[in-house]
Amino acid sequence: MSFEIRKIVSYRETTFIEGGRAGDRPVTMLGIAAVVTNPWAGRGFVEDLKPEIRQHCSALGEEIVARLLREMPGETIEAYGKAAVVGAEGEIEHASAIIHTLRFGNHYRRAVNAQSYLSFTNKRGAPGTSIQIPMMHKDDEGFRSHYITLEMRIEDAPRANEIVVALGAADGGRLHPRIGNRYQDLEELAAEGDTGQ
Repeated sequence: MSFEIRKIVSYRETTFIEGGRAGDRPVTMLGIAAVVTNPWAGRGFVEDLKPEIRQHCSALGEEIVARLLREMPGETIEAYGKAAVVGAEGEIEHASAIIHTLRFGNHYRRAVNAQSYLSFTNKRGAPGTSIQIPMMHKDDEGFRSHYITLEMRIEDAPRANEIVVALGAADGGRLHPRIGNRYQDLEELAAEGDTGQ
């Protein structure tokens, strides 16, 4: 059993040119978002969110991942992330309760054989608000080339008693990454005698 889903929305964009220069190959980003009824809205302050997390989060994660993989095969996914936006009658904690649980996120990690944690945003917003899904390389969070953000919106969501829950995927990083990665920074700082203090 899952949360009550009002609609599922997909958004896809493919970038061919960045900075006036074509990439070696285009990069596609995909977002899949489920608009669900907030089970905690209208109930006042709910002390224990765990019953709904245990009952519903796994099924929701499984559903969104299945839909995402139908549009972008798992073996092509290099970067991934997640986001949740709660409507005005909910708390940020309600958005967090859905996406910050292994019951939800493990479906995605397993499906793409990922090693990195899922980068995320969670916020409150009105219908049509920007939904931003930050992503990073699925196997190594130190690869800055894959620090990218997919931005989408759903004109009628979230309603006051809803939560938008989204997963993002990309089949590559930025078209022309030129800032190095975390490991290069560490080597350079060490060579310069910077101890980080």
